[in-house]
Amino acid sequence: MTVARLADGGLLLHSPIPHTPALAQEIAALGPVTHLVAPNRVHHLYLGPWTEACPDATLHGAPGLRDKRRDLVFHRELGDAPASDWADRLDQALVAGIPHVNEVVLLHRASRTLLLTDLAMNFPSLPEGFWTRLFVRAMALQGGVRTSRLIHSLVRDRAALRASLERILAWDFDRVVVSHGELCERGGRDALRSAWARLLRA
Repeated sequence: MTVARLADGGLLLHSPIPHTPALAQEIAALGPVTHLVAPNRVHHLYLGPWTEACPDATLHGAPGLRDKRRDLVFHRELGDAPASDWADRLDQALVAGIPHVNEVVLLHRASRTLLLTDLAMNFPSLPEGFWTRLFVRAMALQGGVRTSRLIHSLVRDRAALRASLERILAWDFDRVVVSHGELCERGGRDALRSAWARLLRA
């Protein structure tokens, strides 16, 4: 999960992780949570407790989530342009060509930080834990910023995906925050380009 402070002082929670009292207390010390963001069709599992804990927050979901999670009230659907609530601080792009995922990528301009969920992962070395190690090996993810075999299997329109990647790679960013693996502090744009090099060259 990534926490971003918006111009009005409110907090945006990107891809929320499990809610705990301790975590909620840490976040409350930073400010009020005004936006909850589920950035793709897969990263939605922990939204329920957060919506209960932050009843005044606006819930944003990737295309398709409203139908998938009818138990939740999505106030807005994420699209290919930044929401007015954060357009002054964040850029936004809907990654086309992978409809099962429909990932929406955010760029925090001031810190030159790209926020990803499943478009790429970063495991410089094998992680702890049997199941995580098994996943990293099975998905061919070891060695830095990589794309998983699973995400490649879900691509339905290579040309559309290539266009989305080229647009994202034209942004000015250096750091990449991933939902799976370690933070990529430097060289993130080159690392993401390398991770998708085969498709970009096609």
